[in-house]
Amino acid sequence: MDQQWPEGSNADPDAARERYNADMQASRGAMRNLFRVELPVAHMGLAITIIASVFVGVVWSPSTGVIIGGAFAALFVVALVVALLAGSRGRDAVRAAYKFTFGWADWITP
Repeated sequence: MDQQWPEGSNADPDAARERYNADMQASRGAMRNLFRVELPVAHMGLAITIIASVFVGVVWSPSTGVIIGGAFAALFVVALVVALLAGSRGRDAVRAAYKFTFGWADWITP
């Protein structure tokens, strides 16, 4: 089967594959940097979540505050299960789930 290349008939399939692999590696590196979270940032996310849950519980109703806290607790449990299924064990799994659940604070802090 004859492949059609955007560069024409003089295209080098190996060079195209190398460019593709380099582009994918750069893209994956950018995604890793986007989701890389430090532990103090996750602590801030937990603090913001607690403050928001208490505030909503006082202003609207206690059940609404519990729902917000419960949603984050459920997200943590799901992230922990995924981390365990991915092969992390012990503290590493808990740390990965914690960073995933509360690492969003990196997007709102300067």
